[in-house]
Amino acid sequence: MIDPLEIIKRYYPEGSNIYNILVTHSECVRDKALSCIDHHPELKIDRQFVAEAAMLHDIGIFYTYAPPIGCMGTHLYIEHGILGAKLLRQLGYPRHALVCERHTGTGLSKDYILRTALPLPERDMIPESLEEKLVCYADKFFSKNRNLREEKPITLVRTKLGKFEDGSVERFDMMHKLFG
Repeated sequence: MIDPLEIIKRYYPEGSNIYNILVTHSECVRDKALSCIDHHPELKIDRQFVAEAAMLHDIGIFYTYAPPIGCMGTHLYIEHGILGAKLLRQLGYPRHALVCERHTGTGLSKDYILRTALPLPERDMIPESLEEKLVCYADKFFSKNRNLREEKPITLVRTKLGKFEDGSVERFDMMHKLFG
């Protein structure tokens, strides 16, 4: 068992705007994911792990340049998952790292990474375990840019995912059948 807030505080000054955005967003994702677990006990999902991973899934945003949310790093935002995964692996949390690198969109295929020349490792980064899929799913309902606690309607989630021609909507729909 780990304390995600203690890890977050190592990289984000407590009380700063970016700390508040990250923690609020992560709490919303965690709470939605835990609610899904409560509604689907038959899936036997690791509740403790999901709570931890949901709080840490965006830990890598501080490496990126995203001024609207207070991130002044040097990397592109699309890289936050792999950067967070690297950080968590260095801290000894390889399972949590997989959630970081596989939650972007509804996961990113090697084909899509190559086709769009994304600055990411050339491999599939699509959620595999139920826990990875659940954090990815819950994350789609909350923004870090506006109304942090406001849950997006499913129609908006699907519309936003539809702009990617990579199977995102189909993967989301499969996750929704599992957890929704």
